[in-house]
Amino acid sequence: MTPALHRALLPAGLHDLLPPVAGHEAVVIERLMAIFAAWGYQRVKPPLIEFEDNLLAGGGKALSPETFRVLDPASQRMMGVRADITPQVARIAHSRLRFSARPLRLAYAGQVLRVKGTQLRPERQFAQVGAELIGVDRAEADAELVLLIAEGLDALRVPGVSIDLCMPTLVPTLCRLHAVEPLPLDHLRHAVDRKDSAAVKQLGGPLAGVLEQLMAAAGPADRAIHHLTELDLPPEAARQRDHLFSVVRLIRAATNRLELTIDPVERRGFEYQTGVSFTVFARGVRGELGRGGRYRTDTTADTSVDSEPATGFTLYSDSLLRAVRPPEQPPRVYVPHGQMPDAAAALRRQGWVTVCALAPVDDVAEAARRLDCTHCLNDGEPRPLRTGTPT
Repeated sequence: MTPALHRALLPAGLHDLLPPVAGHEAVVIERLMAIFAAWGYQRVKPPLIEFEDNLLAGGGKALSPETFRVLDPASQRMMGVRADITPQVARIAHSRLRFSARPLRLAYAGQVLRVKGTQLRPERQFAQVGAELIGVDRAEADAELVLLIAEGLDALRVPGVSIDLCMPTLVPTLCRLHAVEPLPLDHLRHAVDRKDSAAVKQLGGPLAGVLEQLMAAAGPADRAIHHLTELDLPPEAARQRDHLFSVVRLIRAATNRLELTIDPVERRGFEYQTGVSFTVFARGVRGELGRGGRYRTDTTADTSVDSEPATGFTLYSDSLLRAVRPPEQPPRVYVPHGQMPDAAAALRRQGWVTVCALAPVDDVAEAARRLDCTHCLNDGEPRPLRTGTPT
C-alpha cells in the first residue's frame, strides 16, 4: 500500500464526505432546521462528549453498548462520546431549562459516533437532525412531530414517505397484566419480535390469541385500526390503543398525502419509548430515514426534579442523502489573473460561484475546465466554456 493510500484508510464505518456531498448534507440539514424553527423549535447544541454517568442516565442506558468511553485526564472521570443526541436534549430540558415554559420545543443537529454499525446502516459516524417536544402527554404532541417530519421531507422532495406507527408498551402491558413469568416472558417477547406465530401459540398461554391478532393487524393504518378496534383489551391496554387511534386521526385531519402503517407489536429499537413511536421510510431508500416516539426525560443528574413526558424524532443524514436528489450545482466562472475584484464580487451577488486565478496561466480555458468551471470571465462578462474560448 502506498503512503497516500495508507493515509486515506479509515476504520470500518467511518468515511470522508467529499465535494459536493459534504455541501449537500449541510444544505439538507439547514433546510430542515429552518423548517423546525418555523414551527417554534429552538436550536440547542450539546457537547460531543460528556460524563458517562450523565450521558447514560435514564433512557440513555439503552445506548450503553453503542457508546465509546474515554478517561478525562482533567477530572479522572469516565466520559462517553454520544451515540444519540436525544438523551442529551432530555438532560438539558431536565436541568438547564427546567424553569422554561412548557411545552418546550427544542431542535438539534450534530454528529454521533457508535461502537458498531448495522447491516442496513454500516456507518458508525453520521449526522442526526431532530426535534423534541417536552412537557406534554397528548396525542396532539405526537401528531405534531409526525406532521413536522412530513413537512420537512416534503420540502426536500423526498419521494414516497411512509410512517410506520407502533406502540412498544402494548405487549409488555398485556404480559404484566396477565402476570407472565420472567423467563417465558423473554422467550415470548422474542417470538413476538420475530412474528413467530407458532412460538407465540406455544408460549403465550391465555395471551396467545390476543398476541396473534395483534401481529395479524400489522399493515396499512385503516386496516390495522379496523382489526384493533375489534380486540377486547384490558382498560390500560385499551387506553394505549385509543391514544394511537387519536394520533392517526389528527394526522389524517391535517394531511391525506402521508402513507401511514401500524405495527402494534413492534418494539425493537424503541427500548426506552413509553408510548406511540414511529419509524420513517422512503420508497426505494435503503434503511430507515429516522425514528421517534414518546419517552420520559428521567435522569439521575438531578433527582430533585421529576421526569417529564416528551416526544421527539431523529432523522439520519446518511439515509437522507440517499433519499434527496442532489441539487444542481450553481454555475462556476473562472476569473483570470489580473481581473478587477469588483467584477467577481458582482457575479457572486448574482449567484455565481467564482474561482479566481492566483497566478497567470498560458491557457485560461484549460485552467477553467481543470477547475470544473462552466464559464470564463472575458471582457467583464461570464462566457460559456467551449472550443474557441479566448485565452
